[in-house]
Amino acid sequence: METIKDFNQLVAHLAEKEERKKVAVVCGTDSSTQFAVAKALEKGFIEAVFVGAVDKVKEAEIFKPFSDHITYVEAADPDDAARKAVALVRNGEADVLMKGLINTDNLLHAVLDKEHGILPKGNVLTHITAASIPGYPRLLFFTDAAVIPYPTQEQRVQQVKYTTSLCHSFGIECPKISLIHCSEKVGGKFFPFTLGYQEIIDAGKNGEYGKCIIDGPLDLKTSCSKESLMKKGIISPIDGEADVLIFPDIEAGNVFYKTITLFAAATTAGMLQGTMAPVVLPSRSDSKESKFNSLAVAAITARR
Repeated sequence: METIKDFNQLVAHLAEKEERKKVAVVCGTDSSTQFAVAKALEKGFIEAVFVGAVDKVKEAEIFKPFSDHITYVEAADPDDAARKAVALVRNGEADVLMKGLINTDNLLHAVLDKEHGILPKGNVLTHITAASIPGYPRLLFFTDAAVIPYPTQEQRVQQVKYTTSLCHSFGIECPKISLIHCSEKVGGKFFPFTLGYQEIIDAGKNGEYGKCIIDGPLDLKTSCSKESLMKKGIISPIDGEADVLIFPDIEAGNVFYKTITLFAAATTAGMLQGTMAPVVLPSRSDSKESKFNSLAVAAITARR
């Protein structure tokens, strides 16, 4: 498989496969969600199951050309819609879950329900973003900008596993994963999380995450710039060509996300991982294009 380096290439790849993944859309009445779903229907890589607010969705002219690829599930209210959409995923009747006009907390309540939810025991719920940044020659994946405030060592290990698998889905045979810190030095006194980085690196060398290269601590510039790496005299197998950035906490990940979208004109896609199926959980400030990209990323990672 050819390595996918941007979102246009991703969409073209999905269109060529001619395989529609079934997306359960919870309360899909807002215009940006409808745009994203309609565009994915047009490109031919999803079928949509609208759960909840059915009457309003049926009124939307944007979906008229795609009626053969749309089904509906009635729901009494948003909470009922969330439960029914999650049940579709749990029962293998949907490949992707997508948030529409419903509060995130309400949807996550159904996702995380211990008896009827879709987070298997032992898995970690985390958020992964894919970004296309002008001037950077590949997609850059990073975690976690939305869910885990301060990842434990166990949670960080799961983040590495999920991002490695995601990169493999994009045809990145041996992703380079950088464990981020403000410098290249371990600082146990003030930054105790860096003490666990070597354990993750060693596990990667032993093949515990699949084929990948892991190094750290590295700062952002030495992770993504050969020039910066050379100027600092650092030798790293990442070689300034990171595919993945594992941020130390949600503050670093969130600030990076907001910075690249506001100041660097980055286009992004994001989803939850750890669940039985990808969960597209866009922010209120995400553009309609970002929601479409998120559907595309979810589609390539979803497993029938």
